[in-house]
Amino acid sequence: MTTQDDAEALNNAIARARRHAPFLARLIDLEPALVDQMAMGNLPTADTLRIDDVAMPVAQRLRIERRRLALVVALGDLAGLLDLTAVTASLSDFADYALDAAIRAAIVERTPEAVPAGFTAIALGKQGSRELNYSSDIDPILLYDPATLPCRSREAPEEAAVRIARRVVELLQARDGDGYVLRVDLRLRPSPEVTPIALSVDAATTYYESMALPWERAAFIRARAAAGDVELGQRFLASIRPFVWRRALDFGAIREIRGISRRIRDHYRAGEHFGPGWDLKRGRGGIREVEFFAQIHQLIHGGRDPELRAPATRDALAALGAAGIISPEDATILSEAYTLYRTIEHRVQMIDDRQTHHLPEGAALDGVAQLHGLESGEDLLDLLAPHVAQVEQRYDALDAGEGEAPVDEGRLGALLAAQGFADPAAAQRLVEQWRSGTYPALRGSAARGALDTVLPGLIEALGRAPDPQAALARLDRIFAKLPSAINFFRLLEAQPALARLLGLILSHAPPLAETLGRRIELFDGLIDASALDPVPPVDRLIAEMTVPEADADYQAVLDHVRRIVNERRFALGTQIVAGAADPLDVAKGYARVAEAAIVALADATVVDFARRHGKVPDSELVVLALGRLGGGALTHASDLDLIYLFTGDYAAESDGEKPLGAVHYYNRLAQRLSAALSVPTASGPLYEIDTRLRPSGAQGPLVVSLDGFARYQRESAWTWEHMALTRARPVFGSPETRQAASNVIGEVLAGNRPARDIAADALAMRADIAQHKPPTGPLDAKLLPGGLVDLEFAVHVLQLTERVGFDPDLEGAITKLKAAGLCPPSVGSAYQILMRLLVTVRLVAPDTQPPSPATRAVIARALGTADWAGAVASFDAVRQEVAAFWTRISTGATRA
Repeated sequence: MTTQDDAEALNNAIARARRHAPFLARLIDLEPALVDQMAMGNLPTADTLRIDDVAMPVAQRLRIERRRLALVVALGDLAGLLDLTAVTASLSDFADYALDAAIRAAIVERTPEAVPAGFTAIALGKQGSRELNYSSDIDPILLYDPATLPCRSREAPEEAAVRIARRVVELLQARDGDGYVLRVDLRLRPSPEVTPIALSVDAATTYYESMALPWERAAFIRARAAAGDVELGQRFLASIRPFVWRRALDFGAIREIRGISRRIRDHYRAGEHFGPGWDLKRGRGGIREVEFFAQIHQLIHGGRDPELRAPATRDALAALGAAGIISPEDATILSEAYTLYRTIEHRVQMIDDRQTHHLPEGAALDGVAQLHGLESGEDLLDLLAPHVAQVEQRYDALDAGEGEAPVDEGRLGALLAAQGFADPAAAQRLVEQWRSGTYPALRGSAARGALDTVLPGLIEALGRAPDPQAALARLDRIFAKLPSAINFFRLLEAQPALARLLGLILSHAPPLAETLGRRIELFDGLIDASALDPVPPVDRLIAEMTVPEADADYQAVLDHVRRIVNERRFALGTQIVAGAADPLDVAKGYARVAEAAIVALADATVVDFARRHGKVPDSELVVLALGRLGGGALTHASDLDLIYLFTGDYAAESDGEKPLGAVHYYNRLAQRLSAALSVPTASGPLYEIDTRLRPSGAQGPLVVSLDGFARYQRESAWTWEHMALTRARPVFGSPETRQAASNVIGEVLAGNRPARDIAADALAMRADIAQHKPPTGPLDAKLLPGGLVDLEFAVHVLQLTERVGFDPDLEGAITKLKAAGLCPPSVGSAYQILMRLLVTVRLVAPDTQPPSPATRAVIARALGTADWAGAVASFDAVRQEVAAFWTRISTGATRA
């Protein structure tokens, strides 16, 4: 728009304001200079409205500045020069500015020489999200730090804080001929009926961590340190972040938030239904329902995805739509409705500067419509009506299915029989035991009520499972171990589709079912749409596992990494039983998760260890991965084969408070890292760590220098150690050091090693394995003759004797050997079949015995065969090929 266009729009807005908004008409008369400026097409910016007069009392200055801003924002809005985002940002920024000025003034008035610190305002509600209404109050929580709050002589900090808070409220709320600054509502603080109006940070933190109500969690979605000692406020918000954004969500909180909405509907029933008198904020299909719709989904998913934690409602809807949590169509519909509602709400409030949300009736409704630029109140209702219907429909869908009657005993038996349970009577006895509170997790009216709510859908889902009776029995064993099952039932109630996945897990995957019995919250991770997607690259996983420095307590890091690893591993196992991914891709996903955990925990362990012992100058830790981790393909049950090395002078000493010699330093550091990777914490276990592939095995030190490692490999290592080295790769250390380690490995494999009869050594080792570690069952794809061990031995013997085809990834090594004409074309597909079988069987038949008929179908699907007979035939054929390949290599290879 040109200045002339702006002038025309602003003059039109001024005329409408004079006719239909008495409050704005009064401001127009009080600020003629501003009005003249806008009549010429120039909309003043917020900073030009400030008064630079230090002699003027702060309250008077703020009142006049607020009056000016109210006029400029209103006319800019009515003229179409400011959109809703600009309007609410201007109002919110002024509220921050005024609140900060009042806090500073209140402190300086009492203690003129002190630095205004130790007192902060946490903005909640629309001020927190920078969405403040045109005529809104503000809802801050006022906090103080007793150690830094300025106090008068012989004055306790809690007394000083209350006096400062009272003065802040007085400066902002007191009215005179210039109006007022802001209305202040302090009732959102903890237990407002009994607590002082300013709380210490420690008291507030204790409350939110232990006693807060569900609605308070939702309120803190929009919390922001807005004024006063902002750094103090930010520290407080960081400390309670886990209270707001929980990875394992209490779905009872979601139900409570929905209950708040229903109670609001009941309380404001007069303005509930659309028409003249409709409550824009609390009515059905109104502002509050859009906000609650966004917040419910944020609480469900925001604990795992920080991108969803946007405080502003429209930003939150956009993020939820982009993440696929809600449909893009719903995000757009709700955002457009919210924009219109808030705009009309501002029109209603501009008329008399009243904090009202109701559409007026009769001629007054026509006035609001004409202020907005419409002809009549009917036109305004026609504009709003389709949005109200769309919002109401989407919000009501959140409560779909609630209120069904519990399943009685007769209906339960019929339901179990209809769902295909092999022994409905036994199944009914089991369910009735749950309902009678046999297990601690199922006792109490809340637990039984939650069970009754989900029971029909749960039985239906288990009935569709491949083995309903086995699934029910495993679920019973889970309930027997749980301290509480309420949240599990709430999750199934909120996400009914998860019951199908539960049925698959219980039918097919004993290790996953056993894990659920110990850590039922892992099931929460499946609510994310991405849970069945491929695992992201290692660098993204490392970022996900890295705890921000401000929160980087070492124990917190250990727990954080364990939570993520266990959720990722559980989701990967679910991908197999659900048929959502190729087991080969799942194996690579397991390996990426493990590698990221090593890096994240090594980084944290190095930093924590250095706090006491410092660092060894010009030296660092290096971690080599070997075995399946080195090859980038793990199973659900794989341990981690690691070698720890260090660079630099072995005779050096660390520079910390308690210095250690380099060898002692790195052996202690490696012990701590092994513990970090293996010792269970409150968040569960991680991995078994195997370091026996290090130089001299269990008889050697845990860590050796890179130079010592190179010398050992060149001069002393045995054939089995060089075979292991073919799958070694550095996973932790600086890029330069990792390259140096790779160079050592490459040099040794290329031939700088002792001359040995590799084929004979390998044949003897394979015989020893067969004697001391025989196959555990007919599905042991690893140890049976013609299994993965034979294939790996054949590949490694070829690599070491021919000095070609080196690649830690066994499939990549096979491809290189085929290209060199050293192994038959069928070996690549043989590896894929064996590895798919190994990964799947580790999860669905860990005893390597043939599983139930239903689970045999999972194995057949993993191998790409039509049925179990085809899977067995494929396995037998592959073993014959691999056995022949190993026999040829072990009897015909040449000396290196």
